[in-house]
Order: sequence, then structure tokens, then C-alpha cells
Amino acid sequence: MRRRYVWVTLVLLIGGVGSGVLILWKSQPENMIPLWPSLKISTVACPTDKDGDGLDDLKDIVVGAKAEVQRKPQYRDAYYQKGYPPESEGVCTDVVWRAFRDAGYDLKGLVDQDIRANIGEYPRVQGKPEPNIDFRRVPNLLVFLRRNAQELTRDIKPGDVENLTLWQPGDIVTYGSTHEHIVIVSDKRRPDGVPYILHNAGPTPRESDQLQSWPSQMTGHFRFPRF
Repeated sequence: MRRRYVWVTLVLLIGGVGSGVLILWKSQPENMIPLWPSLKISTVACPTDKDGDGLDDLKDIVVGAKAEVQRKPQYRDAYYQKGYPPESEGVCTDVVWRAFRDAGYDLKGLVDQDIRANIGEYPRVQGKPEPNIDFRRVPNLLVFLRRNAQELTRDIKPGDVENLTLWQPGDIVTYGSTHEHIVIVSDKRRPDGVPYILHNAGPTPRESDQLQSWPSQMTGHFRFPRF
């Protein structure tokens, strides 16, 4: 009903004061999201619950990422002798391992083990593993996920239920240079079905509508564990 009203109004304006229509049209935000009825996107059932808390792993990863948003650690890119930064600090990769930790997974241990066993697959390591930092580097996590997670489509089609069902809460998305980044897909969606992301790009972690608008090319879309 709302669409019909807007359309009739525009027709009348075009017939009368066309210049007014141009002014109104230009005043709209360039990135304005179309008026969609809220789509209902089914949530897939993840068959594993690593920590046995009654939440499947994908839901647990989302809960962990949202907890990071609530904690509000300050963005600080630094090297730490024991690998882990304090809970009050972090970068984009820290959102991921902390969310995995809340689901019962030791991402640092998994990455270190995979690097030791397959060092030639990790060009960022340059043949010299450094466990204090390897698990906090996006290129290393990209290789790890390609080897150990389910790789999914990178196409995003707003309003397309079939396509958007492939984008599930708890999925992990990576972006390449020049703004290298890694994020977790949220359970919050726009009315057209495109999900928000949970990530830390400074000054603190946040949930935002940037899955499509991050200023670097998407390099991967993954689901862990693979099922």
C-alpha cells in the first residue's frame, strides 16, 4: 500500500512541478536500502555442540562474537609474548578466536597444529612458524579456513531467499588488501535479508551493516565446523 501511495504522488508531481521531483530524488541517500517486506530466512541446524552447553556451534560463535561487542575491548594491534592479548584489547582476528573459544574450540591450537603439519601451505609464515602471532593474522586464518571449513558462495543477492539462506549466523568472512579484515556473520538482518556482521575495525568491536560495503574485496565465506 505504501509503494502505491508513493508512486501516485510522484506521478502527480511529475505532471505539475517536475523540478521539485528532482530535488526530492537527489535528497535521498545514495546507499538507501529499498523498501522490502522483512524476509524470513531459515536458520540451518548445526549438528555439533563442542562445549555441550545446549547451543550448537554456530549459535555459540554468534553468542561469543556478541559478547566481544559487549566487552568493548579497545582496538590495539600489538605482539604479545604469550600470544593472547588482554581481554581489554584486540583486533579483528581476536573477535574470531574469542568467539571460537566460547564455542569450545581452541583456534590458536588448531591453527598452530595445521601450520606445523602443512607449513608450505601458509605463505605468510615464510617457513618460520611464530605461534605467538600466527593465529592472529588474517592470511593465515584464510588458509586455515580453506583447508578445514566449508567454503561457501561469495555472491550476495538482496531479497533472494535461496541465496541468503547460504549466509548463516556464525559464518566467517574474510576480505583482502588494502583493508584486510575478518568478520563473523550476525543473526541480525536487514529487511532485504542481508545479514549484519560482528567485527572489530576500531575503536571497539561492533555489529554493523557492512557485509557488502567493506572497502576491500571479499576473499572467502566459510562455515566452521564443516558439516
